[in-house]
Amino acid sequence: MEEYDFLVVGSGSGLDVANVAADREKSVAVVEKGRLGGTCLNRGCIPSKQLLYRADVVETIERAEEFGISAEITDVAFADIVRTVTEDVRTDAESIRGGLESSSRHDLYDGEARFVGERTVEISGGDDDGARLRADTVLIAAGSRPAIPPIDGIDAVEYLTSREALRLESPPNRLVVVGGGYIAAELSHFFGTFGSEVAVVGRRPNLLPAADEAVAEAFTDRYRDRFEVHTGYEATAVSEADGRLTVEADPYSDEGTVEEDAATVTVTGDELLVAAGRRPNSDTLNLDAAGVETDADGFVETDEYLRTTADGVWALGDIVGEYLLKHAANHEARAVARNAFGEGLEPVDYDAIPFAVFGSPEVAGVGAREADLRAADREYATNTYRYEETARGDAMHAEGFVKAIVDLDAEILGCHILGPDASALIQEVVVAMKAGSGTVGDIRESVHVHPALPEVVQRAFAGQFSRGGDGHHHHHH
Repeated sequence: MEEYDFLVVGSGSGLDVANVAADREKSVAVVEKGRLGGTCLNRGCIPSKQLLYRADVVETIERAEEFGISAEITDVAFADIVRTVTEDVRTDAESIRGGLESSSRHDLYDGEARFVGERTVEISGGDDDGARLRADTVLIAAGSRPAIPPIDGIDAVEYLTSREALRLESPPNRLVVVGGGYIAAELSHFFGTFGSEVAVVGRRPNLLPAADEAVAEAFTDRYRDRFEVHTGYEATAVSEADGRLTVEADPYSDEGTVEEDAATVTVTGDELLVAAGRRPNSDTLNLDAAGVETDADGFVETDEYLRTTADGVWALGDIVGEYLLKHAANHEARAVARNAFGEGLEPVDYDAIPFAVFGSPEVAGVGAREADLRAADREYATNTYRYEETARGDAMHAEGFVKAIVDLDAEILGCHILGPDASALIQEVVVAMKAGSGTVGDIRESVHVHPALPEVVQRAFAGQFSRGGDGHHHHHH
């Protein structure tokens, strides 16, 4: 039995906490069954954004004609692009490994951790098969993996998840995507731009159901122009014959209000991508033995400080399931490091955590969605301003909008953006909500460069808001 001060399962954002522990002279064990760096680096945000930026370059060239510039793409070295990105990612993962292996304060264990008692794990598979480790403080940061819905026949066919899709060395002729969230949206854009015909099957009425409804609707309309889109359909069966995959999908509704005679849709392609959300890796950890409880979906239960139900055991990131976003996991890592090794406890602050989707168009948002406010019977007001109505947006032939949501005291409740550079434009609103007074004045009264895109945000918050929500039945609890 090896004894440590600190043990972390997973080498994504959990490593940030391990490094803080090591800096405090604690003995540290890191258990990782795959490449170091976690999902984000190896099969998530880093490779996908590297690839998606190249899709944006292609799109820019394809639009050159609109600006009186004649350009054509004569060749795309698709396999080289994918290999370059894969190699970049591998180099980064290896450099993290090198750093840990050369550190006298970190011990790296290769294999899968399973709890065998309180704060005690046994390692199976990998180079360190059979090792047993115990620590005073344990952090569960073992992440998530693609969820595979119960589709008839799915086990009998070859399908891709995001992990394999990011490594395909040639675009499929025809790609069928099951799922309507951000991974489906980003990979449809990527393969569609590089020549695949794409068909998307999503259960919800719109793609990007986690975004504000106005954004999700506009986004879905734009994707309908580019791809075959079936929203409100659930994939129920899949089969393969002669290298062709056939997906059958039935009308779906959350309320179960599907009409009796609603028709089944059949979609075929030569590759199938399952992008139907993610599930926590908690089922691999034997958490019962550790006294760590999970919720109905398998996410690890934590309190506001990120402590689990077991003494001395903390959790963060995808496996906690608050936000399955790298920047949220990094934010949680700072909180765990502070709470586990600092003086006193401070709750994690989940205010103003933004998200972005690097599709085409780009989407970003922060704070409340209009539907959330309606459901909570809150009074609010909204204003929408279009990119085209600003000088820079017009110059770019940009299409899109910024939707601002405030309460009746001019406090910023949320902001939702569809259009070029949405991921950058949202930041101004995040800073106003976190570091400023959190009111419209922060944005309205800051001088904005003219003509630059952030003016579209300024005008959304400076314009004439219209009341939403039902002011008449407002209950004060």
